[in-house]
Amino acid sequence: MHTQRRNLSALSPRVGLSALAVTGLLATAACGTESGDGNGKEDSGSSSVGTRQDTGITGKQWNVESVTAGGKTQEAPAGAHIEFGKDGKVGGNYGCNHFGATAEIEGDTITVGDDTVKTKMACTADGAMSFESKLGEAISDSKIKADVNDDELTLTTEDGYTVKLTAEKPADLYGTKWNVTGTVKVDEKGDSKGGSAVALSSAAEGKVHLTFDEKGTVRGELGCNKVTAKATVGDGTITLGTPGTTRKMCSDSLMDTERSLLALFDGTVKYTLKGGNLTLTSENGAGLEAVAAK
Repeated sequence: MHTQRRNLSALSPRVGLSALAVTGLLATAACGTESGDGNGKEDSGSSSVGTRQDTGITGKQWNVESVTAGGKTQEAPAGAHIEFGKDGKVGGNYGCNHFGATAEIEGDTITVGDDTVKTKMACTADGAMSFESKLGEAISDSKIKADVNDDELTLTTEDGYTVKLTAEKPADLYGTKWNVTGTVKVDEKGDSKGGSAVALSSAAEGKVHLTFDEKGTVRGELGCNKVTAKATVGDGTITLGTPGTTRKMCSDSLMDTERSLLALFDGTVKYTLKGGNLTLTSENGAGLEAVAAK
């Protein structure tokens, strides 16, 4: 096992993978993935590969609460979570970037491989990148002791990191305030820029959200203006109608976020709901990532 942590951005030539590519690595990492009717149907997962004993941590989304190292505890930003699969994979979100790696579970011991891949967003929220560094150091290439107590999980590494997590209760698509944490932009020709998620600017953080209702409407705020549109939910898709918005002008960064989100309307998007995380993706690659408000 390693004695010195490596910079995660140098772990692999594949670190430039998009969020969608990393998500693909983790497609079987957790149960409770909903796509379609909002009823939260569960996927039982694949047969165990690299997991000799289920300790009660697989098949769940574990939201990170904090990381403690050197006697200092750092609280997690919204969206930070970890999923341990029954197929020998671990992945999730460090609080800014998505990540994926191999993992072997034996009893209460988890051995995470040194093959971590991650996306390459730069987040501007206070402490987000610092927290990401700490969580990445704790999880990547580590031997970890897991202590499960109902819906609480504590991970302790050999070199002194402690990670506190709680199990995510699946959120309902309808009636949930979805706080947008990132977008996937499209260029002037309507093509996505590599399918990579872009973190919200500091000006937009906490100001962008959407709420869907069972009457077929979506409402929310785009960072500057309020929006309302029809939203018809189908089998893994949502057809978004023409958006009605207010007419304020804001800073360039807010308007840039707003334009990225408006590109999702007047068309059909695919949606994935996993625990408290929602992803929307349009045919031209535009998209958003959101977390359920607490």
